[in-house]
Amino acid sequence: MRKLLIPSLVLATAALALTATATGARTSGAAQEAIPGCARGSLNLVDDGVLTVGADNPAFPPWFGGAEKTKPWKVSDPYSGKGYESAVAYAVAKQLGFTKAQVKWTVVPFNNSFRPGKKPFDVYITQVSYAPERAKAVDFSMSYYYVNQSVVGRKGKPISKVKSVAGLKPFKLGAQVGTTSYTYITKYIKPSSKPLVFDTNDAAVQALKNGQIDGIVVDLPTAFYVTAVQVSDGVIVGKLPTRGTKEHFGMVLQKGNSLTGCVNKALDRLWRNGTIKKLQTTYLARAGAPDIK
Repeated sequence: MRKLLIPSLVLATAALALTATATGARTSGAAQEAIPGCARGSLNLVDDGVLTVGADNPAFPPWFGGAEKTKPWKVSDPYSGKGYESAVAYAVAKQLGFTKAQVKWTVVPFNNSFRPGKKPFDVYITQVSYAPERAKAVDFSMSYYYVNQSVVGRKGKPISKVKSVAGLKPFKLGAQVGTTSYTYITKYIKPSSKPLVFDTNDAAVQALKNGQIDGIVVDLPTAFYVTAVQVSDGVIVGKLPTRGTKEHFGMVLQKGNSLTGCVNKALDRLWRNGTIKKLQTTYLARAGAPDIK
């Protein structure tokens, strides 16, 4: 084995390099190691030097957090960096070399995010599930969350006792328009009466409170928020079984944008280095829900 000689000059140089690196990391706030082929200056962006992130408004927990602060955001403030989707967006931005100050949020209604046409955002993040028909009009990133749909009802009502998908058929159900929650109702539950569709999830929740519907279908983390905050007597009837390919949320991008590949590399890093798991534990870990068979 060859003996290594390390002169004092080399040690001094190495120490200076480490100091410079640490100082640069503190001042830049960007990723410590650039993603090959994804230098910030080479990214195809709506506005140079800024990552524009679209989201629906109001921005509800647990996906977004922080009190209302930055106009026009309601309920929660995406700029806070709190809440699962806000935190994921900033984590992706950091991997791509953006500081927090270089991230701009813009309001885009949920259904507009995956419609054909030019997008006012670089990435969009508001619980948009991947679907082949949606992917014809926009690009989707790899998954940042795997989804289970669930049913929310009210305590003491007959629907709260349901244990099977078949048992849901007699009840009046509702969901937000254009969502996979609504698709699940029509494709798999197939209730005896036509389900109600609402422009926003907030409107669906109000309909539940008003007694216009017996239950709403939403993703499980949203169900925890609905029952904890929005509906005083709300109860999670149960978690619905997965049908077909496991549903997942992806970031939405302009169709054909080269940025998609770089966002996927950033997300892949965040899965591998444990960041995604940590953020899910921080923002989405709740007590379990019963299974609807």
